[in-house]
Amino acid sequence: MILSGHDLTIGYGDRTVGYHLDVALSTGEVLALLGPNGGGKTTLLKTLLGLLAPQAGEVRLGDRPLAGYSSRERARLLAYVPQSHVVTFAFTVEAIVLMGRTAHGNLFSRPSAADRVIARQMLERFGIGHLRDRPYTMISGGERQLALLARALAQEPQFVVLDEPAASLDFGNQGKVMSEIRKLAQSGHGVLFTTHDPNHAMRAADRAYLLRQGARIGEGAIGEVLGRAQLEALYDAPVELVSDTANGRTAFLPG
Repeated sequence: MILSGHDLTIGYGDRTVGYHLDVALSTGEVLALLGPNGGGKTTLLKTLLGLLAPQAGEVRLGDRPLAGYSSRERARLLAYVPQSHVVTFAFTVEAIVLMGRTAHGNLFSRPSAADRVIARQMLERFGIGHLRDRPYTMISGGERQLALLARALAQEPQFVVLDEPAASLDFGNQGKVMSEIRKLAQSGHGVLFTTHDPNHAMRAADRAYLLRQGARIGEGAIGEVLGRAQLEALYDAPVELVSDTANGRTAFLPG
């Protein structure tokens, strides 16, 4: 299955932030969306998810327009992890993850035993099973991000869309999330994530999509698109390339 946007114009109300954008994501691959702040990355994600209607163009999921799917159908196919998530009530961490199971049942029905098993498996997957009875409002920002990832996977979707998934995580948990993103693709999911760190894209993604001021300035395989010249054009800033010849790895640093 493919999630795709065709000749998209994106924005909010009468404000347009991106023009003539074509993007496609297949199951089994990871696409990293990179670009400076205000370049339209989050707007493009929300348009591909159907949270924002395109001002022009069309989003398709498989062989159907996304607009033709019901909200329940979308929830079974698409999972979204936003940059931040504000909860008014002190739900437990497990309750937050169980919310991902509503795509497979009634919003007002009690979670089944199977739902609880899946939720707890996802909590353990991200190493936060010990937090399941803690109020979501009383855990750290990084722990909340891991709980949202667990909730997304509890939906059992085909596509997972993540907006800056490592932004509030410490160094160790950033590595864990990048590793999980690769595992998702290996298990057949399509993953789209935004990042400001090209090193995250180098580690986890198959392809990169470079977005600057609402325009696509590059797209393709990681090794072809993520180079010093491309990143300097993307961020309008010097970039230093560091190579570890012993391990065959490359890293990018601000110049």
